[in-house]
Amino acid sequence: MAEQKRIIQKKGIVVSDKMDKTRVVQVEVLTRHPVYLKTIRKRKKFYAHDELNMSKLGDVVVIKQCRPLSKLKRWKVAEIVQKAVARGEGVINGTVENDS
Repeated sequence: MAEQKRIIQKKGIVVSDKMDKTRVVQVEVLTRHPVYLKTIRKRKKFYAHDELNMSKLGDVVVIKQCRPLSKLKRWKVAEIVQKAVARGEGVINGTVENDS
């Protein structure tokens, strides 16, 4: 019988697009502290392969796990969920400010 592999996917924000065909995606997870029960925000960066250089800085993307492509790359950009806000719109601390 063939085993079915579970495809692991994560959703995050592109924090660097300076390399060719590689994006650095920051994934954020909310967890509870085991003792103090306070909600903690954990962040981790993943190197993801983007063959066509479609994603840009600030885009929200879904990455999926794949075979090792280099020393650090084990993920591929599966889809772009949301494009980044234009740079002139006024993004401050991750929130969007509209002038109107």
